[in-house]
Amino acid sequence: METYDALLAAITTATGDRRTLFNPSTGDPVGDAPVHNLEDLEDAVSAAIAAQPAWAALGHDARSAALLQAADAVERSAEELAQLLSREQGKPLNGPNARFEVGACAAWLRVAATTPLEPETLVDDGETRAELHYKPIGVVGAIGPWNWPMMITTWQIAPALRMGNAVVVKPSEYTPLSVMALVKVLNEELPAGMLTVVSGGREVGARLTEHPAVGKIMFTGSTATGKAIIRASAGTVKRLTLELGGNDAGIVLPDADPKAIAEDLFWGAFINTGQTCAALKRLYVHDDIYDAVCEELTQVARNMPMGDGLDENNVLGPLQNKAQYDVVANLVEAAKASGARVLVGGNPDPGQPGFFYPTTLVADIDNDNPLVAEEQFGPALPIIRYSTIDEAVEKANGLDVGLGASVWSPDLKTAREVAARIQAGTVWINRHGAVDPRIPFGGAKQSGYGLEFGAEGLKALGVPQIING
Repeated sequence: METYDALLAAITTATGDRRTLFNPSTGDPVGDAPVHNLEDLEDAVSAAIAAQPAWAALGHDARSAALLQAADAVERSAEELAQLLSREQGKPLNGPNARFEVGACAAWLRVAATTPLEPETLVDDGETRAELHYKPIGVVGAIGPWNWPMMITTWQIAPALRMGNAVVVKPSEYTPLSVMALVKVLNEELPAGMLTVVSGGREVGARLTEHPAVGKIMFTGSTATGKAIIRASAGTVKRLTLELGGNDAGIVLPDADPKAIAEDLFWGAFINTGQTCAALKRLYVHDDIYDAVCEELTQVARNMPMGDGLDENNVLGPLQNKAQYDVVANLVEAAKASGARVLVGGNPDPGQPGFFYPTTLVADIDNDNPLVAEEQFGPALPIIRYSTIDEAVEKANGLDVGLGASVWSPDLKTAREVAARIQAGTVWINRHGAVDPRIPFGGAKQSGYGLEFGAEGLKALGVPQIING
């Protein structure tokens, strides 16, 4: 374990091309990240190519043992990692935020290491025997986002390493220090060259997606960027796992208890201050309990402290960057101009430092309003009335995305029947966004394709091979 200052010093640079990262809560500098170039990318890919065969030859047991040791290393440096993450990304230390995210990194490493994946006997009838095996791909490119930079990077690299691949990581330009710190800690337990970070601009990411030596790209981010990756990767027929934009719907059935579900609804929407792909972003509530749900949610929202992430009392933080702040502010202003009713929030303080947008609930809003139809990715939740279940399902399915969704009711049979009608990769019952490293996760429609987590996530990082005979 290193001190925070030692960890930061090990990943920052005082020479060469560099870029200063600033705390989105205060505007204070956090540190200088190197700006790598295409030559640095080539060096990383070459190192990965050289290191990967020996790593693959170790077999699953040895690789799993190394990942478990890497999880131990994360836990040894957990507080230092969380402190850096809070400063660079903005999320508070407490609540489902920075310390939670670092803990999730260790948890996902452990599950990736211990999930069994044995050869599968497909046919064995005395005349024909066929087995399904998974071989390493080789070099995997991992391109991550700024909202959960450490956790989502771990989602990408843990199964890739377990399956015998080397990984080259391209972090978001908004949060490179957090990812570089995580990788530094992981590399305490991994062979040299197996895991490398290239902290560069868009040209580095573009080259990674088309590089002939990279066999797979894992990407979490916007649908528009995902489409660009599909096009760039086509020339070398790369394998892809894409977790793209979502605009998740939640449907509250008329028999739900507004008070009982209010806090879970809140965190389904406002985890990481709403900056989560699979957060609840449009809430459909039946007429019979609409006003009561609005009232209970408002009470919860008013009691959740927002502020500087390093303040131990806060559980909500700023938007990570000015561009995202502007998206949220513009969508809320458009909703207000349309006549929608703001229950709480919607009134940012122009004199406050940082990219803080207040927790905002918007009621009596049309389903085609931009705040509903477009992904806000921030602390503003539209609440839409409905009269029939058919109407709610039709509205929930009305967009071209389908990452997650949720249904809220004490009647689990009915809730599951409604869930089965929703076009989304995951539909939760009486909760939202509860990802689990044991349970496969992936999107429908333009929210991407491919599965992560569990045995299916491991298989996605291998090349299937049939042994027939």
